[in-house]
Amino acid sequence: MARKKKQVQVEKKPFTKEDLWIYVKRYWQLYLLLLLPMIYFLVFKYSPMYYILIAFKKYSIVQKVSEMPWAKNHGFEYFLKAFKNKDFINALRNTVFLNLFDIIVGFPVPIIFALLLNELRFKFFKKTVQTVAYMPHFLSWVIIYGLAMQLFSPTNGFVNMLITKLGGEAVHFLDDPNKWVGTYIGLSVWQSFGWNSIIYLAAISGISPELYEAASVDGANRFQKMWHITLPGIRPTIVVLLILALGNVLGSGFDRPYVLQNNLVMKNAEVIATFVYKYGIKGLQFSLTTAVGLFQSIANVIFLLLANWFSRKMGERGIM
Repeated sequence: MARKKKQVQVEKKPFTKEDLWIYVKRYWQLYLLLLLPMIYFLVFKYSPMYYILIAFKKYSIVQKVSEMPWAKNHGFEYFLKAFKNKDFINALRNTVFLNLFDIIVGFPVPIIFALLLNELRFKFFKKTVQTVAYMPHFLSWVIIYGLAMQLFSPTNGFVNMLITKLGGEAVHFLDDPNKWVGTYIGLSVWQSFGWNSIIYLAAISGISPELYEAASVDGANRFQKMWHITLPGIRPTIVVLLILALGNVLGSGFDRPYVLQNNLVMKNAEVIATFVYKYGIKGLQFSLTTAVGLFQSIANVIFLLLANWFSRKMGERGIM
């Protein structure tokens, strides 16, 4: 007969105040480091949320937020005004279109670049390519616009001079609304693809080399290894970054569209960020632009949750 093993039940002691004090005394440095970002978020992220009430009130510079009168239509006066404003509708349409176009064109580029860079065997050449690709990320959009003017100016730009010498006509990259969109997206891809590839290279470095060795034994070539090992290995990273990108469909930075836009392309160049600047900062319509900003934030959260829900339905982990 087999001997029955005795199961020893260990009673768990309750977590006392003395245990808590010992724990804090041991790890107080970590909590001190955690305190700094918590203070930052409380001061600069959470406390300003109180001023969201401006979206529902008639703004007055001489009154506190609590003393301001409520807007009409149960506080939604400025939301209704925004959606009746043709400039806002145009900015909303442009923001969605440019961001989706940016994702479609720009999102795969750093993935492809990281895959190709991973296949390089000469370390010196690989490091050189990485450095050259990262450099545009550290340039401000003012500098990039200056470079774009030197390259794409219809009269003395290098690209147009080359086109005219080859017998073609000068192309208005920065003045024609349709061509401006392509230039806008192209400059963004050039500026960010090297920097965005860092996280994919980090994910690739975490793939076990034994998988590649086993694939080599089975006779797989480099493309097959990339397709069946590298891409599946970084798929969770791709999904997470894609979810975050889709969660920013209605968001847009201010510097890029503001620097690159001009009166000739304003129909395609006006986005929510520049609309808020012109109506809020320059036009002093703070209640209207606060309502626009609140709508933008809520819409981004909704897009983020929908993208996360869809990814989980497809079998991925998502971000939450």
